Amino acid sequence: MGSKLWIGFGDIHEDFEQVFNLPNLKESSGILISGDITNKGNKEKVYNFFQKLKENNPKIFAQIGNMDSFEIEEVLDDLGINTHLRVIELDSGIFLAGVGYSTFTPFNTPSEVSEDAMAKWLKQLKLEAKNKKHLIFMSHTPPLDTKCDVVLGGSHVGSKSVREFIEEVQPDICLTGHIHESKAIDEIGKTLIVNPGPVGDGGYVKIFFRDGRLELELH
Repeated sequence: MGSKLWIGFGDIHEDFEQVFNLPNLKESSGILISGDITNKGNKEKVYNFFQKLKENNPKIFAQIGNMDSFEIEEVLDDLGINTHLRVIELDSGIFLAGVGYSTFTPFNTPSEVSEDAMAKWLKQLKLEAKNKKHLIFMSHTPPLDTKCDVVLGGSHVGSKSVREFIEEVQPDICLTGHIHESKAIDEIGKTLIVNPGPVGDGGYVKIFFRDGRLELELH
C-alpha cells in the first residue's frame, strides 16, 4: 500500500463555502468531518452541501456535533456517511472509529449527552476498535486535560471518558474539535491529539499513511 492522504476538519457551522477552499479535497483518499456541521441548521442545506462535496470526493465520513440536531444525523444516515459509534475500514488495515455529539455544555445545544452516556457509548466502541493496528479516532469532544480542550478562561472542558478510551485503545491519531480556541496538537501516550480549530478560520489537518505509519500535518 502506497502513501495515502485524508483531509480532516470540523466545526463548519454552516460556513460551507470555506470547505471548498481547502486544498487536496479531490485527490485525497477521503474527507473526515468531526462534527458541528450546522448551527442548529436544516436538513435541506446539509443535504445540498454533501451532494456538492461528493462531486469533489465521494469518500466522506462524518458525524454530528452538539450544534447539530437529530435530523442532521438522519441526513448522514441517508447518505451512508455517518461515523458515530462505528468502526470503518478506510483502507487496507487502516480504520476510523467515531463518536459525535458532546458532553454537557453551558449552552443547552441540541445534541449533548452526559459523561455517563458517553462512557457507555465508548465502552461499546472500544470492543470493536481496540485491536486495530492503524486507527484514527474521530471524537467531536476532545479528551480532558490536553491542549485541545482549553476554553478562553483557562479551564479544561473535555471528556473524561474520551480520554480513558484513548488511554486504553491508544489510536494513532485522535481528530477532535468542539473547542474553537484550542487549535493544537498534543499527545496521550502514543496517540497524537489534534484540534484543527473551526474550518471557517481555515483550520484543517492532513492525515498521511506512509512508511507503514499514520502521521499528520496541522494547517
